[in-house]
Amino acid sequence: MPVVVIANPKGGVGKSTLSTNVAGYFAAQGRAVMLGDADKQQSSRLWLGLRPPAARPITTWDVGSGYFVKPPQGTTHVVLDTPGGLEGSRLNEVLQHATKVIVPLQPSIFDIFATRAFLDQLAAHRHAGKMQVGIVGMRVDSRTIAADKLREFVDGLGLPVLGYIRDTQNYIHLAARGLTLFDVAPSRVEKDLAQWQAICQWLDA
Repeated sequence: MPVVVIANPKGGVGKSTLSTNVAGYFAAQGRAVMLGDADKQQSSRLWLGLRPPAARPITTWDVGSGYFVKPPQGTTHVVLDTPGGLEGSRLNEVLQHATKVIVPLQPSIFDIFATRAFLDQLAAHRHAGKMQVGIVGMRVDSRTIAADKLREFVDGLGLPVLGYIRDTQNYIHLAARGLTLFDVAPSRVEKDLAQWQAICQWLDA
């Protein structure tokens, strides 16, 4: 069963935005998807509470109590939102379950340095050979110097850059209603769906 972990030790980089939309993508494909939230802020759990009954179902994976509960029979895909500062035994426990890890990264020097050490941890983990790792640039304006620095950094990592997500209010407005890009008419979010195309291909591979 695919377990997609969204992780970065830096807070505020867009982990919950990625997590909810990855779950929304799987749900749109007709998958029986669970969304777990290991963050004390419980942003993803709050988002699930806002999700309208008419939307494609996404169920909760209870991981907030310090240990993981095995997903019930019939679940085909799991997405796990993680907290900033994830490290030590908690990180090890999360990675034991991961088949794929997406690392969101913003174009700031602070995020880049924090993420460099985290990527080294992922590479050194004993489970590293069993999981795929990809990077997603978050809130990136391709016209800025910061975006150039981000591209320069990721080019030297030897890891796939799955895509760059633009800074748009679409994510905020949809999240406030418990929705994702994949729950609304494609014409409303055409630019954003185009940025997700390569990410979705990687998720399905």
